Amino acid sequence: MSGEFQGAGTGSSTDFQDHRAYAPGDDPRHINWQAYARTGNYTMKMYREEVRPVIDIILDASDSMFFTPEKAARTAELFYFITISAIKAGAATQIHLLKGNHYAPLPTDAVTSHRWRDTLKGIDHSNDAAALALDQIQLRGNAMRILISDLLFEGDPSQPMKLLTARQGKALIFSPHLRSESHPEWSGNYEFRDAELGSEHSHRVEKSTLDRYQKAYSNHFAQWRNTAQRFSIPMARVSAEKPLLEALNEEAIKVGALSI
Repeated sequence: MSGEFQGAGTGSSTDFQDHRAYAPGDDPRHINWQAYARTGNYTMKMYREEVRPVIDIILDASDSMFFTPEKAARTAELFYFITISAIKAGAATQIHLLKGNHYAPLPTDAVTSHRWRDTLKGIDHSNDAAALALDQIQLRGNAMRILISDLLFEGDPSQPMKLLTARQGKALIFSPHLRSESHPEWSGNYEFRDAELGSEHSHRVEKSTLDRYQKAYSNHFAQWRNTAQRFSIPMARVSAEKPLLEALNEEAIKVGALSI
């Protein structure tokens, strides 16, 4: 296929790569006639392959992604940034919305026309707290899979990583987060609400409770980072409190999820 980016193989671009001996059936337009005049042997000019990227964008549509105005805005910014970048790159782009184990496809024009939230609202809300069921999506072979998720669900990260890299896929993860999630300043009595289930419960937070929470939160993301490294998946956490470009520069560029 002809595309916007250089592939690993040979193709029909104007970027010269190497020579090889002529074989019956080869395109005579690529014969090196100057070499033939010198040696009397047919040799072929090989050019670098041009490819059109294939990109599957997966947006975690869980309520926790939109729990505060700041996080909702950062989720939307990342979604637009990645989708428009894929479209401008000429990629064959498909978008998938996942809310727990409920899935909905999304046409790219729903993003450019700002109608994607209508689809978001129509996704089944039952069992929202379940881990993202990536096995519900028909991910394409040799595609780049970009997951936008806060990763705030239980389960072994190895399973989603396997699905993201299956069939020779390459993956990137962008994870919006709030400081109030990682470093809450709770002390005393609180009324907590489950972002996914909507249930509420009262709880008194002592220092020991807060320490256990912060340790569990830290361990959760350390496990995701370690697993991402094992699967060679660049994973970037993106702060919701800072301007988008500043937040992306903190991690996304350093880990190779983005390049300038």
